[in-house]
Amino acid sequence: MAAAAAACVLAGCASPSRDDAARPAVAALFPQQQWPQGADALQLKWQDYFVDARLRELIALALDNNRDLRMALHRTAQARAMFAAQRAERFPVIGVSAGVDRSRVPGDLNLTGMPVIGSRHDVGIGVASWEIDLWGRLQNLQDAALENFLATQAGRRAAAAGLVAEVANGYLALRETDERLALARRFTASRAESLRIFTRRMEEGATSRLNVTQVETLLMQARALGVQLEQSRAAQAHALTLLIGAPVDLAPAADLLAEHELVGDADPGLPSDMLLGRPDIAAAEHQLQAENANVGAARAAFFPRVVLTASAGTASAELKGLFAAGSSAWVFSPLVSLPLFDGGRRRANLGMAEARRQQAVANYEKTVQGAFRDVADAFSARRWSAEQAAIAQSALAVQTERARLAQLRYDNGAAAYLEVLDAQRDLLAAGQQRVQARRLALASRVGVYAALGGGSLAMALAPEAP
Repeated sequence: MAAAAAACVLAGCASPSRDDAARPAVAALFPQQQWPQGADALQLKWQDYFVDARLRELIALALDNNRDLRMALHRTAQARAMFAAQRAERFPVIGVSAGVDRSRVPGDLNLTGMPVIGSRHDVGIGVASWEIDLWGRLQNLQDAALENFLATQAGRRAAAAGLVAEVANGYLALRETDERLALARRFTASRAESLRIFTRRMEEGATSRLNVTQVETLLMQARALGVQLEQSRAAQAHALTLLIGAPVDLAPAADLLAEHELVGDADPGLPSDMLLGRPDIAAAEHQLQAENANVGAARAAFFPRVVLTASAGTASAELKGLFAAGSSAWVFSPLVSLPLFDGGRRRANLGMAEARRQQAVANYEKTVQGAFRDVADAFSARRWSAEQAAIAQSALAVQTERARLAQLRYDNGAAAYLEVLDAQRDLLAAGQQRVQARRLALASRVGVYAALGGGSLAMALAPEAP
């Protein structure tokens, strides 16, 4: 009764509830910019954004087989189990017990002077060490476990969105290398034919050995470029296969990057309203809430803990009297404990929890700032890479005309063949740069999609409910 009265008195004290973790103001973290209004990229499915059928197939395979994504799934499962275990701490452990005790007491330890052999039979049901959560310690620990679980959920969505962007960029890089390799092969074949013609002319005395060596030099350069691109393509194919996590057919595509729209385009709403839905920002916010709950649990450690232990059943010295009248037995053991001296351990734990919360605040602010920078960089890259692609296309047209005019001048005897060689060399470089610029323009669209959350809210993943 004294313990119960003490518990009631303590329950009337002020509860050490944790502070509400206020979300830092976004406007104070990064200067606001005016973005074009449009669809919410968080809700835009990757199946709708990436229009190339082969690319969609590879992304689907990666989402099913990528090992990093599987590890993220298992981390989510671990966090879910930890939350369930922590939630169970708030409930009493109720169990049924049955036992038999036989003992022998020596004669010099009892009044009869004779050894006594006795038996005790017990059957009961009881509550073992149920803590009454007066100060919210267990509730805060449960909240922290829940926030950690939600953070791993957001991390899993971030991993899936990042995987989609990585596969898209890997596929675009492979397509770029295939197109550059095709250009190099065509140029190699053209220079090989030119070398055959000039060799025949030299044999007939119609041209000099110098012109033949110049043509041969250009052929060697084209072959060297082709070998480099072959090696690069093999490495890119291996990297993409590892990213997908399953054997795939990565044969060169028949069409060119410029012939079809492989990647869509999207404009976000206001970043201050939308970017907070990015999975990495959501994960940082959940981590902040978890650390805030840990502070509340650390504060609750300064208040008394009330633990109840109780059992009820029947007991008898004889098995046949176990359920007889008058054999009922019960135990009720409330316990109130409060450490008076612990060497500063509880205060140190509270200081550590508060420091971790401040660290989580800084991490959240940094994540938001990084998100705004990602979007700014992505839109800047989309704008300027599109202009670079247009310039590269114009430069290719100019170099093509220059090569044609140089060949006409040489055929009419108005220029040395060295002018033709320079024009052909520059034409090959211009063709390569045009393909690279086109791929960068498409990759910038992938960057915009990833910076805006990568459709993470529309990502079809396995159920994640706690």
